[in-house]
Amino acid sequence: MVEKTKKRIYVCHTFYHVLVTFLKELSLPVEEQGKATLVLSKMSNDFGALKEQIEKTGYFEDVLWFDEKRETFFPALDKYKKNRGNIVINMFYRIRFVRKFAKLQAPYVPVDFREYENIYVFCDSDPIGIYLNMNHIYYHAMEDGLDCLKTLDSARVGNIGHFELKEKFARKNLIFMENGHSKYCIDMEVNNRSVIKYDFEKYVEVPRAPLYERLTPEDKDLLLRAFVANKEEIETSIGLMKAGRESVLILSDPLCDLETRKRIMDDLLATYGKAKDGSDAIVFIKPHPRDVLDYKANYPNLPQFDAKVPMGLLSFVEGIHCTKVVSVFTELSAITYAEEKIRLGGEFMDQYEDPMIHNYNERI
Repeated sequence: MVEKTKKRIYVCHTFYHVLVTFLKELSLPVEEQGKATLVLSKMSNDFGALKEQIEKTGYFEDVLWFDEKRETFFPALDKYKKNRGNIVINMFYRIRFVRKFAKLQAPYVPVDFREYENIYVFCDSDPIGIYLNMNHIYYHAMEDGLDCLKTLDSARVGNIGHFELKEKFARKNLIFMENGHSKYCIDMEVNNRSVIKYDFEKYVEVPRAPLYERLTPEDKDLLLRAFVANKEEIETSIGLMKAGRESVLILSDPLCDLETRKRIMDDLLATYGKAKDGSDAIVFIKPHPRDVLDYKANYPNLPQFDAKVPMGLLSFVEGIHCTKVVSVFTELSAITYAEEKIRLGGEFMDQYEDPMIHNYNERI
């Protein structure tokens, strides 16, 4: 049995995950801080120079890359993924799939997780969840995004049909299910249980707002040093908000194909780009970190914030204030610098794609 010689490790897939990791660590007693390992998965996000920026702060014991691989990386898994039209046969192949996938993933895992007292995994629906369960390693799951289960309960959507049967298999570690439904997931930390349609015994509510509120000026400076490569560029954009004109911040989401995504932004600009008196408002764009549409090329005259800076960090920059902030699916509860917050949601997206593509709860 491997001795647990290390305190905590966090597996992150997005900039938001890293921000929440900092918030959790900064909420600990001072003597407990600086004893965690941060793991950055390269599977679904380009972190750029974030690893080096965080290492310069010296805040974490170690910062590691994780070359996490999707199932499509391994051709040997293809035969296990075919729908054979029979739940019994499909479950037999699913049992074999998770075991094979965990073995193939093992060479890419950068640490021995058994050495850690507490393991925190954001988005355990990614391969790391299968790896930990198939290796009998207990961990804490963390919600992928702020109140993300309100919009998408991926465990239920991904297991429509015989959900209760599949969950029983997952509880026995025969197959894997995310979001706390598998055997070796101790619990799942969420911001607000009341907004989740299907509550679950393993959900643990840890509100994010108090984590922001307790930050000291020194903590905020640490976060800015860790995440912001060019603070001057952000301050220049924020300076435009002080010009006495109405200002609108539009947050993009990684939605649809790129052509449709541009049409959505065009429509948002047409709808929200005017001030109350009919004049042009100052419009700022904050691209989502996983949105690959080139907003600078498409909207060269609009000030933009770096996609790699977590939205929540903008409130730490002195002077930021806007009349409105607008998003489609991004949760806005953490934004404190806008007079009006507009989250358009699924009904807005019905104009651009089949409602069943994004109305996840209606599928269950």
